[in-house]
Amino acid sequence: MSDNDIALKPKTKSKPKLDRPKLYKVILFNDDYTPREFVVMILKVVFRMSEETGYRVMMTAHKMGSSVVVVCTKDIAETKVKEAMDYAKEAGFPLMLTAEPEE
Repeated sequence: MSDNDIALKPKTKSKPKLDRPKLYKVILFNDDYTPREFVVMILKVVFRMSEETGYRVMMTAHKMGSSVVVVCTKDIAETKVKEAMDYAKEAGFPLMLTAEPEE
């Protein structure tokens, strides 16, 4: 190599590692006052479930005390919980849902 030659080193490209957003589960709780048909209707309207799927989720909550409705990002989970509970409040039912972090 002569004095005019320059040794070039390849640049290393580093991509920043992005963490996946933390997922939250929306949980439906059983109560003795909200009619089953209303719960299924909420699951169909807010969570876009079929009649059959909504019925199975509602029956799981009825028999076990609670049921996971959907797992999604935090902002979507909180929005869905608020929307469902607002519908229930307007109708005069004490339907209870929460958004909890998934383990």
